[in-house]
Amino acid sequence: MDDEALLRGRVYGTDHDDPDPGPRPGRSYRELVGGPLDGLLLDVTGWGEAEVAGGAALPTEIGRYGAGGRAHYEPRAEDPRRWDWRGDTR
Repeated sequence: MDDEALLRGRVYGTDHDDPDPGPRPGRSYRELVGGPLDGLLLDVTGWGEAEVAGGAALPTEIGRYGAGGRAHYEPRAEDPRRWDWRGDTR
């Protein structure tokens, strides 16, 4: 992911009416690929190595299970800055 792609992205968890939902300087992001959160950026600033390597189960209302569901993303082996969707759970 290049700097230009980061500047275009919207950060997971920002409000829909946020006038500036993009990434902030000095923060570290991962691009979510596939699934219900495709194209969003996840702010991993302050996460430890093990946390980043383990991926994340992110709450979302737009996944398979609706409200209360989670979308699971894991780092891509050949490009850990991109996290691939692995499925949804309750």
